[in-house]
Parts: sequence; C-alpha cells; structure tokens
Amino acid sequence: MALHMLGKDPDSRDGNSPTVYYDDARDTYLVQSWKVIDHDRLSQIDLPEHETVVELPRRMMRFFKEVNGG
Repeated sequence: MALHMLGKDPDSRDGNSPTVYYDDARDTYLVQSWKVIDHDRLSQIDLPEHETVVELPRRMMRFFKEVNGG
C-alpha cells in the first residue's frame, strides 16, 4: 500500500489539516479533517456505528483527480 498526499488546505490555521490522500492499492481517498460532532447535522445522516463523518472545506475539492482533470 502506498499513500500519496494530494494536498493540504492552503488556508489551514496550523498547517496540518485538512489533508487529502490517495491510496493506490485500494483506489480510495483518505481525508484527514475536522470530526463532525454536531448532533443536529449527524442526526440527518444514516451513519453506521463503524463509520464517522469529517468535514472538508469546498476549496479542498481541487485535490481530487476527478475534479481537477488529473
């Protein structure tokens, strides 16, 4: 497995998050970001116990190859 960092949020306050990674072995994305803990928003999502939700700023979409044409 090889993870490839695709990009960090250029407007991150501390420079560490959010970050988007691509896993070339599984052909999936990994997102490091802010965990959603707002019960009002989470109540609107059918979320299995083994999953979580993270929030990603719209400006980060450019790091997904399907969006940026790469």
